[in-house]
Amino acid sequence: MFGTESVGIGIMDDEVFNELRGFFAALSDETRLAIAGTLATRDASVQELAALLELRNSDISKHLATLATAGIISATDEGEMRRYRLNVDGLRARRKELLARPRQASPADETCTPEWDRRVLGNFFDGERLKEIPANHKQRRVVLDWLAKRFEPDRRYPEREVNEIIKRHHPDFATLRRTLVDYRYMTREDGVYWRVVGDG
Repeated sequence: MFGTESVGIGIMDDEVFNELRGFFAALSDETRLAIAGTLATRDASVQELAALLELRNSDISKHLATLATAGIISATDEGEMRRYRLNVDGLRARRKELLARPRQASPADETCTPEWDRRVLGNFFDGERLKEIPANHKQRRVVLDWLAKRFEPDRRYPEREVNEIIKRHHPDFATLRRTLVDYRYMTREDGVYWRVVGDG
């Protein structure tokens, strides 16, 4: 698909991306990490966790709800007491599922790409998602050249559509849009953009 001049999406689908974002967001808090670490060694109630971590029951409950939503912990009722444990089976199943997903195609996979360009694209892209805008001038040109080819050469694009296409690959669409123009990969007039062919 990368050998064409048409717009390509091919990035991690939204469902998988949101699933991973929710999982890592749940573990991005120091207290939730401490709770998960405790539950990895033994089951515990809200009250026991609150006493151990010196927090209010209500705060522990909120953190437990976040961890449960992300599938990191599970709960069982023992009489009037609810006890929490690390969801080991669920985490193993999620790991197996994620590892089984096909690898996302990368710009570096394009067979006609020169070897040095391939290395640059491999370093700066995760699938088709640009991890960061290169600071090095030569590397930036490689990335911009690839990004420019997401636009059809004989088509005019309103700025809104340019932004949407760039956002598929990096959230800072404004910087990349301006840089494509500055480096003469695209030109603009009255809010309309088009790709410059053979002058980048």
